[in-house]
Order: sequence, then structure tokens, then C-alpha cells
Amino acid sequence: MISSSHQIKPAPETHLQRTLNAALNDIGTDAALAAVFHQENGPLVEHASRGFTPRDVQAILRTLSTQRAAALTSTPQDTDGGRAVRLRLITPGAKSLLVVPLRHFNSVYGCLVIGRKEGTAFSKKDKSHLEQMCDGMTKALDREGLFNTNVVLSRSNVTQEPVPSQQTGADLFLPMTKHFSPELQEKIEAVLTEVHQYVSYDRAWACYYDPLAGNVEVLGIAGDVKTDPKDAKKDLKPGQRLTLDSSAAGWAVRHRKPRVDHDLASTQGRFLDHKHLFKDRFQSSLVIPFFVKGQVGGTLTLGSKDPQRYQTTDARTLEPIILKLAELLQAPAPETVAPSPTDDVGTPGSRPPVAAPSEPIIRKQERQAAIGEFSAFMATEIREPLASIRSQLEEVTGEGILDFDPQTRVENAMRDLMRIEAILNEILDFAKPLELSRHLCRIPEVLESALVVVGTDLEATRIQVTKDYANVIAPVRGDEAKLQQTFLSIFRNACEAMSPGGHLDIQVTQHRAGRGLEVQILIKNDGVPIPAEIVDKVFEPFFTTKRSGTGLGLSSVKKIVEEHGGTIAIGSAPGEGTTVTIRLPGVSRGPAFRHRGRGRRPPRRPS
Repeated sequence: MISSSHQIKPAPETHLQRTLNAALNDIGTDAALAAVFHQENGPLVEHASRGFTPRDVQAILRTLSTQRAAALTSTPQDTDGGRAVRLRLITPGAKSLLVVPLRHFNSVYGCLVIGRKEGTAFSKKDKSHLEQMCDGMTKALDREGLFNTNVVLSRSNVTQEPVPSQQTGADLFLPMTKHFSPELQEKIEAVLTEVHQYVSYDRAWACYYDPLAGNVEVLGIAGDVKTDPKDAKKDLKPGQRLTLDSSAAGWAVRHRKPRVDHDLASTQGRFLDHKHLFKDRFQSSLVIPFFVKGQVGGTLTLGSKDPQRYQTTDARTLEPIILKLAELLQAPAPETVAPSPTDDVGTPGSRPPVAAPSEPIIRKQERQAAIGEFSAFMATEIREPLASIRSQLEEVTGEGILDFDPQTRVENAMRDLMRIEAILNEILDFAKPLELSRHLCRIPEVLESALVVVGTDLEATRIQVTKDYANVIAPVRGDEAKLQQTFLSIFRNACEAMSPGGHLDIQVTQHRAGRGLEVQILIKNDGVPIPAEIVDKVFEPFFTTKRSGTGLGLSSVKKIVEEHGGTIAIGSAPGEGTTVTIRLPGVSRGPAFRHRGRGRRPPRRPS
């Protein structure tokens, strides 16, 4: 029968999860996990993670729940004078783990776990930086009002928040791009009911592969599906996304071949979709990737409560179903007809003439379209084969059949592959529409946070920082993490341009802009100036003068500033260094930042 699970809406992402995920994205490490207590002496609950598999998360939370780990996280200071503690645990995704307790006033409300794939120890500098990140995470949670007196952290959902528009470049990547909708779910489930004519199953679902996001999305489920919302709360739902590393569907996408499992007990800790089947006493499963226009378009998964039910030859039997699923993914989305304009009487009137876009706007649209097409090519033609190569190398190294020298060479090749994948992800992230988590933030505080991150580099190169903040500065409504990323990129470029002992001047002022306010940030360095012939090209994507790099640093900076409704400009001349000018719209009604002696510092005397 066709499942009625489309009536069960997926649980919305909580405000707490959004805030923690935004904080984890700013931590430059292989893996990170944020878990919190929702009641005193209660269990740790995971709310945000990156780089860890579900089995890794369970092992970490189980270890942190022991009395020894609890005692470590409750002590105010450790022997090194900090809060960070090395976690005695090795997971497949991380060989070195560091746990930092999250504190609000004098109480521990959770833990931040950082993982590295190498077995190197964390330095005092790393621990200090992570403790600062934890303090920033606590401040972000406090600003969002997630602490209260009844429980340690509240679980408030942002139910009234408007859904952001997804029109910015979303149709530029792949012509078959699909996302969950009730109409598509009904069509998918209707096709899944026909599978019984070819191969029997107890539960079946289809997923769409999003190459840009690097995950699979459940589009429809049929068969033995729980209809009670209470029972189906933790089951797979249409619209749910699974990463490639933590799902059997992702394995089939990476390897581009069917997968048959007859022992779900051994894989349910590794694959999230197998975990749901194992919980409901399923015995075997079959996952088949199908292709659209020569590329992986999605997967079809069948589950059975009978052992030894499926074979890889069943993939050939299901070809008629595969073709129907591929056609559904290639079908164009229904166009919404805009209502015709009406005059004062209510009768339809003629549309007012629409002004033709100017030539700079046309060039910008063409450039965005080119970046979208290029990103789609990178995602399908490069990242997919690289992921397949890496997964096969992981299998070879995991089997332990190689001698020491071949094993070392394969591991070196895997590290190079991971570096290439990191560059590809940076390019694809730049091509995605920018999503901002806006709230009132104070620019001087964001600048101070960015300076703390680059403080070690500034001290190592003896760069003197002069700050001049106006006494009263209006707040800015924006994404604090993205703004900090902007200032970090500018500071790092300035450090690279300056010689040891240089000067970095930061000035923040407030001006009138029409009926509103404008916050102006000037960042000036006395380093090597930018040649006049390339000043106008520094914001262009993929333009760089460095031997290594993607050329997306300043392009991302401009993108973030413009998404905040601001402008950015660079001026450079011989003997004067380089000045970056950023203007952001201020909020006239709100708590203004008042000078408390942190700016207008005189330059340091040379030692």
C-alpha cells in the first residue's frame, strides 16, 4: 500500500541547532561535535556535529558519560591552567580527540569535542583557541535567549521564521535538481508500489543525490512504514538528508554500484539508514544507484525482513523502475503563473513596461551562470570520481593486506585526495547561495574577535595594531560568523603583504546615509601595495597572484559584504600601502555600541 507518511512533516531544525551549527562551521578542524545537557545531571544530547559518523558520536557520548570524564568536565581548571582535556578514545574518523567543557557562568552545560585525523597532540595554542571558541559559542547562545532557569538549555523552535528564498542561482547547477515536495513524494511512492511486480520488499524508498551539497535526500517511502507520528518520530522521513559517509545510499553513490547486505547488525552502526532497518528487525537490504544523463541521479533502497532475500542481479530486474525514477527527476518543476495586474476597478490591466537590465547586471548574471555551470561540472565529473577513488583506497587500507611501504604510499595518496576534495568543496561552497543568520551585532566586537584569532601571527611578525573606534557606533543586522570570516580574510592578506614590524590601522566610524546610518570600517596596512593594473581584478573569482590558493578569498569577502547590503573597495598606492573600505548599513533603532576605552590605542613602542 502507499504510505501516508507525507502527512508527517520532518521535524524543523531548532534554534539551538542552528546556533551550534553556525559555531561549528567556524572551527577549522577535521571533526567537531557539540553536545549539551537539557537538565541537571542529565545525559549529554548531540545537537550539532561535523566529520563524525553516528557510531563515533555514540562512542564519544558514552565515554563522556562515565564518572571519570564527568569529573574532568566539572573541574574549573586542569593542570595546564586551561579547561581543555584530551579524550582517551580513538574513532575511525579521528585519532586525536580534545574535549572542552561549555560553561555558562559557573556551571557546565555541555561539551565541545574536537577531532583530528592525525595522532598529533594538541598544543597550548590550540587549546587556548578552542576555549575562546567555546566562550564565543556560549555568548551566541546567550544572545539568542537559549538559557533559562528551569533547564540548562531550552529547545525552542523557530517556527515563525520566514522561509528564505531559494531563487539565487538555484537553477543554474543541474537541470535535474529536485527537492522534497508533497507532489513529488506521491509520484515517487506510486512508482515504488510497482516494485512488487519485479522484486518483493517490506520497505522501499528513493533518494535524490545532490552533488553540490554532497548528500542524498529522501524523496518518498513506501511499504511497511509507521503512520503513527509518535512511532515514526525517529524513522526516515521524506525530505531528510543523509551524508555520503554515513548512509548505505551514499556508499552506492560513491562506488557507483549496487550494495547488498545480509547482516544489518554489522552495518547499522555505520549507516544511518541501516540503523532504522535494524531497529525494525529487517534482515537484508539492497541499494541500487541509478543514473541521469550519465551521472548518478539517486538511489533506490529495498529492505526485507527475510534473510538472504536480495542479490546484485536484482538491479537488472528493476531497470523499468529505475527508468521511471530517472524520468521523475528529469521532469521540469511546474511553473507558477503570476497573477495579472489589475486596475482600480478590478479588471485585468496591461503590465507596466519592465526596464531592461543594464549591461553590468547582464555581465554579472552571465558570470554567475558560468560559475554555476562550472561548479556543476566540478561536482559531477571531478568530485564524484575522487570520492569513488578515496572510498576504494579506504577499503584497501582497512583490509590490512598491504605491507608497510605500500600502505604508507596509499595513505599519502589519500591525504592528497582529501586536500583536493577540500579545494573542490571551497569552490562549490562559493557557488552556493549564501545563507545568513542575521541578528544585531556590534562591528567593534566582531573585529576584536577576528584579531584574537590572528593574534599569534601578529605577535610573531611584530605587527603593531592601532585601533580607532568612534564613541557611538550603531549596530549592524547581519551574520556575525560571516562578518568575522570577512575580517579574518582581510587581516590575513594584510599580514602576508606586510614585512615584520609593519603597522595595521583599523578605524570604525558612523555616518549618515540618506535617512539611515552607515558604519564604515577602514583597514589599512603599510605593506607592499597592489599593482595598479590588478587592483580592479582582486575581487574576481579565481583571480590570485599566489602560487597556492583558489582565488576565492576576496571574492567571498565581497559576496558576504554585498549580501549584507554593504559595499567594499580597495585602494592601493606606492608608499601608502593598501586600504580596504567597507560600508555596512547600521540600525538606527537599537542598542548602540559605546566606546569603553578599547579603541584609540596608541601604537606600541618598538622593543
